[in-house]
Amino acid sequence: MQTTMFKGTEVKLAGNELNVGDDAPKAIAVGTDLSDIEVGGAKDKIQLIITLPSLDTDTCAAETRRFNVDVNNLDICETTVISMDLPFASDRFCSTQGIENLSVASDYIDKEVSKAYGVLMADNKLKGLSARAVFVVDREGKIVYKEIVPEVTSEPDYEAALEAIKQAR
Repeated sequence: MQTTMFKGTEVKLAGNELNVGDDAPKAIAVGTDLSDIEVGGAKDKIQLIITLPSLDTDTCAAETRRFNVDVNNLDICETTVISMDLPFASDRFCSTQGIENLSVASDYIDKEVSKAYGVLMADNKLKGLSARAVFVVDREGKIVYKEIVPEVTSEPDYEAALEAIKQAR
């Protein structure tokens, strides 16, 4: 079982443990307009799948804003940020923060994405939320990059994720 840390305390992660080279499972989250958003599997574009606990935290908000800027010029990439926030709260966040270059979705109903990607926090005060993680999936649907951020309150390695996208071209 994979783990992450929350302020120095180990947090177990539930769901399928995925690794680089594995098929990225197809999973559905809920868009800000309540539509289904599918991530994983083979697609016409490289996928950047980002999971995080809640957009209503400084670190998650900063990460989403940063990726929004970083992927602006990457038309080869489909970027989806997935949290446990309600779609209405996610929509409000996007409109107030100028998020226009990526999709924001919620995994609050069945936690399908978090379970499929092995990032559902299973204990501690954050139980039921998604761990902070980044997956890059190539056009064939293979995971070519994975980072489960060791400390939930820290930001991911942006440069490594962007380099993985460029390498997947």
